[in-house]
Amino acid sequence: MAAGSIAVGCVVLALKTAAWWVTGSAGLFSDAAESTVNVLAAVVALLALRFAAQPADANHPYGHDKAEFFAAVIEGSLIVLAAVLIVEEAWQSYQHPLPLEQPGLGLALNAGSSVINLVWAVLLGRRGRELRSPTLMADGKHLMADVVTSAAVLIGVGLVMQTGIVWLDPAVAVLAAVYVLVSGILVIKGSVGGLMDAAPSGDIVGRIREIVGVQAQGAIEAHDLRTRHAGRLTFLEFHLVVPGAMAVQDAHDICDRIEAALKAEMEGLMITIHVEPEGKAKQHGILVL
Repeated sequence: MAAGSIAVGCVVLALKTAAWWVTGSAGLFSDAAESTVNVLAAVVALLALRFAAQPADANHPYGHDKAEFFAAVIEGSLIVLAAVLIVEEAWQSYQHPLPLEQPGLGLALNAGSSVINLVWAVLLGRRGRELRSPTLMADGKHLMADVVTSAAVLIGVGLVMQTGIVWLDPAVAVLAAVYVLVSGILVIKGSVGGLMDAAPSGDIVGRIREIVGVQAQGAIEAHDLRTRHAGRLTFLEFHLVVPGAMAVQDAHDICDRIEAALKAEMEGLMITIHVEPEGKAKQHGILVL
């Protein structure tokens, strides 16, 4: 998918650059600038996915999945840079307004590239959710933001054609830049959460607690449950309190039952269970009925 993004990005960039070249539109320049970011981001995504796919080793015993979050932060930073470049071009266009040349051809080229982006953004988002890949999901969100930006630019250039009001073109470019900036900040924010070992959503944690409570028959309680995301993986650990006289094999069977139930419902779980005797019970957490 990442390699496909590079190919799609190059095609879209060529079309949008041609649209800007034939019109001189600041709005269409903003679209071409964001597509340049798309290509660079796709290259970063491909490198990150290849690195993240490497198996765990002595230096990285928990794997390399967090490389995807670094790639998403880089992509978000590139999006912010694109927003700055768009504002600069819009300002220059506002100070030195020029009539648009061949706007019809420019709109046609831009519209064609937007259709390509829309189809690929939907595919990336779907595949990213299936694989739980922060890189692919960030790339899909970025492309979808590009589609929205392109639609705004097309409307702006169309208004200039209809009204002859030249300053509408840089005005639309600035609005597009604001949207692009917000999109970049959101991508960075989501990726930083992964780098900081943010926990999954409350619904996921609640479901984990529910499964542990149901499957831990024979134990007394589970406490100090902690979770964190790392790319496609979710790490889960907790303490399981069992009767002091329980055989090791029986305690191990309970752990196996819990792990099997959790992994059957949630992909990418790495589970660590610390078994403790009943004297370690804290009377809080997940009480087993």
